[in-house]
Amino acid sequence: MPLLSQHISEFLTHVEIGKNQSLKTVENYEHYLNRFLSFAGDIDVEKINLKNIEEYRLFLNRFENEKKENLSKKTQAYHLIALRAFLKYLAKNDIESLSAEKVDLPKIEKRTVEFLSREELERLFQAVDLSSKSGLRDRAILELLYSSGLRVSELAGLNRDQINLERCEFMVRGKGRKPRIVFISERAAKFIQEYLKTRIDNFQALFINYKKYKVEEVLLNTNNKRLTTVSIENIVRKYALLANIVKKVTPHTLRHSFATELLINGADIRSVQEMLGHASITTTQVYTHLTNQRLKEVHEKFHK
Repeated sequence: MPLLSQHISEFLTHVEIGKNQSLKTVENYEHYLNRFLSFAGDIDVEKINLKNIEEYRLFLNRFENEKKENLSKKTQAYHLIALRAFLKYLAKNDIESLSAEKVDLPKIEKRTVEFLSREELERLFQAVDLSSKSGLRDRAILELLYSSGLRVSELAGLNRDQINLERCEFMVRGKGRKPRIVFISERAAKFIQEYLKTRIDNFQALFINYKKYKVEEVLLNTNNKRLTTVSIENIVRKYALLANIVKKVTPHTLRHSFATELLINGADIRSVQEMLGHASITTTQVYTHLTNQRLKEVHEKFHK
């Protein structure tokens, strides 16, 4: 009779191969489920019951890492979400265990998002020195992040032949390798074009680093010239500091700004969901409390 560890292993294979989810998602599931395995022991999954779950929730609430820090309510919820997904997988495969619906999630504060105003965005863009090829690259990155709402991983993975600068659109594969069409502004297209004019190499990557490599290193792995997600995050942070923006600014802040601007200007939430590549509308609804046009109109009409 397979025990908990084997079922977890089979579930992780199903997530990666059957559901075609990203390796990062698989890693997260593995981390959270291995913590449950460490807590419960390698038991028969039939023995998972509500008492186990209550004791596990107490364990998570009191858990301390090596820095003596407790898990946030949000992180505790992620552990239980992973456990629920695992239990749903067992039920789908007719393996006797606790029903996923019986695992309650902790109440957590509604998520809020940080975004930049138009004035802050322009300060960010103007902070870039366009006299160098790295400056042109950085401005193209900032313009593209804001214009498209791309995730940083999606931007880092772009190739030169992927973007149609004439039509100002292209396809990306987001989370779960799901394809979606991305649109960009003419201004973003212009800066990408200006940056590409400085390129005399044959590397596929749209955005490359200018760190010097030995020729043999590049020949062995052309991908080592591609900017990493960490490098892009550092670029965004650098210009936010130069622009004297006090908010914490990341590539995701520009994605939030993209979505917020669309909703403020009257875009419907379903269209924004599609442009962001969100699987669920509830993920997109985090923006609506910032930009509820209907409530604004009611306030203007009745508050004199």
